[in-house]
Amino acid sequence: MARRLPPLNSLRVFEAAARYLSFTRAAEELFVTQAAVSHQVKALEEFLGIKLFRRRNRSLLLTEEGQSYFLDIKDIFTSISDATDKVLERSEKGALTISLTPSFAIQWLVPRLADFNAQEPDIDVRIKAVDMDEGLLSDDVDVAIYYGRGNWPGVRADKLYIECLIPVCSPQLLLGTKPLNGLDDLKNHTLLHDSSRKYWKQFMKEQNLEGVNVNHGPIFSHSTMVIQAAMHGQGIALVNNVLVQPDLDAGRLVQPFDEVLVSKNAFYVVCDNKQADVGRVATFRDWMLSKAASEQDLLLEDGELSE
Repeated sequence: MARRLPPLNSLRVFEAAARYLSFTRAAEELFVTQAAVSHQVKALEEFLGIKLFRRRNRSLLLTEEGQSYFLDIKDIFTSISDATDKVLERSEKGALTISLTPSFAIQWLVPRLADFNAQEPDIDVRIKAVDMDEGLLSDDVDVAIYYGRGNWPGVRADKLYIECLIPVCSPQLLLGTKPLNGLDDLKNHTLLHDSSRKYWKQFMKEQNLEGVNVNHGPIFSHSTMVIQAAMHGQGIALVNNVLVQPDLDAGRLVQPFDEVLVSKNAFYVVCDNKQADVGRVATFRDWMLSKAASEQDLLLEDGELSE
């Protein structure tokens, strides 16, 4: 059975007029004319079949039926207003769940999160580490970091970085008995692999290198692991330039060669299309893109990357 509801705009106008006992003040609150208020009240009276107001001298009074009706609906309007304020506040503040791989969380987001917290102290960021994105945002995730080509359907995906894979190793490895004067010296060292051997294979192919056994060396499931292995002098890794930058800056790792492998994949900040430009999701998304862009510009200025 369909609900029997009065014209909702007329009801809103009546509530304001009854609260002020004035058509003039109701009109001012609602940004309409006094005639428009009178018209809406008349429409509501015709729908209900009763008189809601009566005029006495220069004052406006509620009829008995009008008074009873106002008392019944005024709390409803208060509840609607409170609920609306709560939703709007939640869209600007509150918890924000970020889904991303442990490597990107540890190497990139966590070290920079203090900057976001300082700018947006009312947004409570929650980190959800996942081994692999599924190309589909779950209901409990507001923003995700995906790795790939950026062609996920039904979501907003913005590229964070141009990705280059660079060879890195412990500085102690350079002091060992096996030199690293050129790419040919790679055949004398253990290669560390991130997820699979394909990246080192592509690197060797692009550099026209032969005699290097890329089918040897440990494989790690996360970039953080292969970076740690390189820092402990276990071999030479080919890793994401962005993820490894903190360890290069700190001197824990060095880049023995200038050659890089430009990847077709990249990291993307991903969110629901409808939420991309709204509230806290937009705030966090804009911060990430701005942070990434400024760091990318520095790398380009330093000549570490090329478009």
